[in-house]
Parts: sequence; structure tokens; C-alpha cells
Amino acid sequence: MLYLEPPKKASHATVGPDWATLIGRLKQKAKVPLLKRFYDVTNTNGDMPLSDVEFVALDLETTGLDPKTSEIISVGLVPFTLSRIHCRKAKHWIVKPRKALNEDSVVFHGITHSDICDAPDLRRILEEVLAALEGKIVVVHYRRIEREFIDSAIKQRLGEGLLFPVIDTLEIESWFHRKPRHKLWSRLFGRPLTSIRLADSRRRYNLPFYQGHNALVDALATAELLQAQVAHRFSPDDPLKTLWR
Repeated sequence: MLYLEPPKKASHATVGPDWATLIGRLKQKAKVPLLKRFYDVTNTNGDMPLSDVEFVALDLETTGLDPKTSEIISVGLVPFTLSRIHCRKAKHWIVKPRKALNEDSVVFHGITHSDICDAPDLRRILEEVLAALEGKIVVVHYRRIEREFIDSAIKQRLGEGLLFPVIDTLEIESWFHRKPRHKLWSRLFGRPLTSIRLADSRRRYNLPFYQGHNALVDALATAELLQAQVAHRFSPDDPLKTLWR
């Protein structure tokens, strides 16, 4: 049986950063034309209702969890709105890391040495990746992976990093399932905290199970999750600034 708490307004959300000011400063500092162009079209209208926002779900598969020592090996992108997912415009790339794959990462994401043998370096597809993100609000499940890995990878290749607003579906789940009282009950009664992993979060909204750890599939799963979260937890009329970070 599907369990959902009664729909409620975004009482757990707080207004996010002043992205209009931040992006303006980043644009002034940027020296790489590709990044300047990206900042030129970044959506910084925090008052825009969620129903009017063009989103793009982003997922990365990486060789590890630390962007300083690990690398991106695949990128999945799925553009969508609250009412429609544009599967025909979805994109998926496998890219070659600059360091050899290790056995643990191969087991995790299933991308092997033969898969990356003829794959391009991320630098060769970077313009296409950024073009797919331009002007849209990026949606991820755990922003520390996607945003920090993108920033690190671009910094290594272009000499400048990249920062942009995101909506983090994992963080949204944490607002409802990782409250202080939940943590207290967990300690008192020895019960595990409710999982806010992607698959478990989707299950709470009765979304179908997808096999994880494929960048394109996980991007699609994240897009569907945000649609469900807004439908059950928020309102399409809520301003973008209540969710972006």
C-alpha cells in the first residue's frame, strides 16, 4: 500500500541563495567564453512559479565519491517540466576518465574498460553538455555529487569552475523524513532512519522501480521523482526559490 503523509505546503523549505547576484558576479569573473555564455542564459528568476520552469535532470556515474580524486565516466540528461518529460531530447554519454578504472567502480556502475576504450574525454563533449543545461534548472538526487564533480571536471579542463542553481530531490525527501524527531526516535528505539535513496524515495510515491546506476535511467528517475514531490508536497504555483539551492 502506498503511504504518503497528507499533502502540505513547503513549510520545510527555505528561500534559497540569491542566485541573481551570485550568477552576476560569476559572469563578471568568468574568462572562458563557454562559461560566460552559460551564465548569460542561467535562469535566476526565483519568483517564477514551478509550473513555468524548464528543468533538466542530471545524473553522473563516477569512479568514486571524491571529485578531487575520482572522475566522471558517464553523463545522463533528461529535460522536463512538471507536466511532461521530453524523453526524445534525453542525452547520454560515456566518457573516458584520465585514470584507469578500478574494480570496485566497475562493479558499481557496470561500465567496463571496453566501454570506455573509444570514448571521448569529457572536454570533447563539454560544449554539448553545457548547451543541454543552458537556461534550465538542473535537478539532481544529491547535489554534492553532480554539482561538485561538474565543477571539478570543468576546472581541470578549462581552468575555471562552474556553479549553477540546482533542485536536490534527496534534500527534499530529507525535509520530511530526517526531521530531528525522526532522528531522536531512531536513537531511542534503535530503528533505522527512513531511507532517502533514489529508489526508496520513488517507492513512497508509488513510482515504478528502475534498475539504478545508469546515468540516463537515474536522470529519468530523478525527473519523475521531482514531479511526484511537487504534486504531493508542494504546489505548482510555489516559487522556484523555495526549492533551489
